[in-house]
Amino acid sequence: MYLLEFEKSVKKDFKNINISDIKFIKDSLYSFVENFSFEYEQELLKTGKIKKLQGVTEELYRLKLRTYRVIYKKEEDRLIILVVAVKSRENSYKK
Repeated sequence: MYLLEFEKSVKKDFKNINISDIKFIKDSLYSFVENFSFEYEQELLKTGKIKKLQGVTEELYRLKLRTYRVIYKKEEDRLIILVVAVKSRENSYKK
């Protein structure tokens, strides 16, 4: 089972999102982590729900949640999914 952690920058991202969407995002992330397995990940990769990001130095992934994009990385040695950013679709790939 994976743990879910948020980088400090996510707190800033949440300030720009309404409360009901934050609840949806958090509930979805906890469900994502609870169900996470190699098979589940492969299924989501096939459907396009998650995608490995190209052109970045770290191994980052994008998870689609309605109009939001959650950028995360897996730390397998500690079994942690670390959420790096939560942004609207329009702003998710800007640095």
